[in-house]
Amino acid sequence: MEAVLGVLNLGDFAQNFSKMGMFPVFDLAYYIVSILYLKYEPGSVEVSRRSPVASWLCAMLYCFGSYILADIMLGGSPIDYFQYNSHILLASAVWYLLFYCPLNLFYKCVAFLPVKLVLVALKEVVRTRKIAAGVHHASHAYHHGFFIMVIVGYVKGDSTLIMFKFGPTKASLYGAILFTMQEAHWLPVSKSTLILAFTFFMASSKVVMTARHSHGSPFALIESWVCHLLFGSPLGGSEEDHHHPPAAAPSSPLKTKEELSDGARKRKAKKAE
Repeated sequence: MEAVLGVLNLGDFAQNFSKMGMFPVFDLAYYIVSILYLKYEPGSVEVSRRSPVASWLCAMLYCFGSYILADIMLGGSPIDYFQYNSHILLASAVWYLLFYCPLNLFYKCVAFLPVKLVLVALKEVVRTRKIAAGVHHASHAYHHGFFIMVIVGYVKGDSTLIMFKFGPTKASLYGAILFTMQEAHWLPVSKSTLILAFTFFMASSKVVMTARHSHGSPFALIESWVCHLLFGSPLGGSEEDHHHPPAAAPSSPLKTKEELSDGARKRKAKKAE
């Protein structure tokens, strides 16, 4: 990959891209999409009307939960990130506009599909940086703790789903594995190159999935081949269970002659009574 980037003269671009600041443009997009997903949750609008403080706390956890959970795992204070006043104020402004803007104008603007596609692409830039930063942070505390690096990088990428929905996102997990391999020098690419490549993959995949309203995995084809190779699963579909007998055919709704005659006898007996 390094050779390809050298031919295309993208090495300097990768370096500059990896050092590019995320605040405020990219972080703003991250906060908008995160709180937008919060608003999609059933009952979130009602909570914002009944208890604005609870709604604000949920929004802050959606935005900064990755930092809080990663700090706890590495022995830090869970409120360290709240010292960055500019980030808290920016996320709070996004929360207020999404839930309380007159006529719901801000929500309608950011939920408009072309605008949303741009926002989700920018959000993936931040997520890739967070995964890389989580792996790097963990490597300083645990020099050879590769599993810890993967876990912390994964948490940095998708703590919101872990904390609120308990549903892991494969992209962050695979990203954490790649950045851990790079940190351990098992992957023959520079960190800036990996950041650029993974960001491009994640942003393009997320844009396509959002445009198609798809909830599938961009890794489905690879996972299918790996599962087939390692576990003997069939390609391109779920394995049917051959251990259970087939369901019995539904009985015919038509009654037999014996049932009809028995019913007639019961009716005659009731009339006689």
